[in-house]
Amino acid sequence: MVHISPRAEEIINIAGFPVTNALLLTGVVLVLLVIISLVFRKRFKIIPGSVQNVMEFVVESVLDIMEPLYGGRKKAEKYLPWIITLFVFILFSNWLGLFPGVGSVGIWRGEEFTPLLRAPASDLNFTLALAIVSVVLIHIFALMALGPKLHLSKFINFESPIKFFIGLLEIVSEIAKVISFSFRLFGNIFAGEVLLVIISFLVPYVVPLPFLMFEVFVGFIQALVFAMLTMVFIAMQITAEER
Repeated sequence: MVHISPRAEEIINIAGFPVTNALLLTGVVLVLLVIISLVFRKRFKIIPGSVQNVMEFVVESVLDIMEPLYGGRKKAEKYLPWIITLFVFILFSNWLGLFPGVGSVGIWRGEEFTPLLRAPASDLNFTLALAIVSVVLIHIFALMALGPKLHLSKFINFESPIKFFIGLLEIVSEIAKVISFSFRLFGNIFAGEVLLVIISFLVPYVVPLPFLMFEVFVGFIQALVFAMLTMVFIAMQITAEER
């Protein structure tokens, strides 16, 4: 029987805190990224090798995109670490969710099967938390760039009824960003997970491979879209009052 749940299943409970299979894989992603970062940090050289050349090319390409958007190279370099970190974290989360064993290896509790690991973005809690962190950081960056008075005046302005109403619309717009961020990522990854489970159940061998490759592509695109939208929103907030 195929079991598909939109809610991440609890694996263990630590002092009243439920650890779900999606949270468990998120922890695996974090540990893996930390290890990769430490390994590559020690291998960086003044004369780069092939891998370092590729990484530097990617960073330079991203900076070339950000530079006109942010109005200067220095500003682009300031916000680059968050954009790259966000992209890499979501990308690894999506791709590791497609590895063999994820969703198929687990434990039986009576007649109910609970997967040990699950794609993090297939849990709405993960995407919602990620969206909230992203939007909050966007406003922190704006506060640092423009100052509290200038930035907050965009949302709270009593100079006229029109400006007050526009401020309310801006607040609604920021709430909509959180919803858009979280549901776009969750919807695409969860839909892909459901598709792979059904196809693997009906035709378990060669047929699922094209769908798996498609989900690899979708995982990349969703990470890219999330990072690019964050990049644009940061640029809009830190420059909105200067235009």
